[in-house]
Amino acid sequence: MAHVHEERAKLDERARQGETVVPGGTGGKSLEAQEHLAEGRSRGGQTRRDQLGTQGYQELGSRGGQTRKQQIGTQGYQEMGRKGGLTTIHKSASDRAHDEGIQIDESKFKSP
Repeated sequence: MAHVHEERAKLDERARQGETVVPGGTGGKSLEAQEHLAEGRSRGGQTRRDQLGTQGYQELGSRGGQTRKQQIGTQGYQEMGRKGGLTTIHKSASDRAHDEGIQIDESKFKSP
């Protein structure tokens, strides 16, 4: 029992220093907060899936992509995908494209 308490105390300290110690607990400032965030995120997605069924849930995600594609056009959608693929934890897509000399034609992103 003491071992579990010690381990949780270590995880809590790491969480207080800004580290994510619970998968899905991003943004929590303590171990307990991260556990609650992870549980809520998981439950929210599961609830929607339960309401729609697996096939309906998948179609909902696909429909969102199709709507965006209609808003910005096929070329804009493809360009957006190129730009998104360049994003890293440390650099934005624009910064990385600039550093590597990759041209992103943002004029293809039509306004909705």
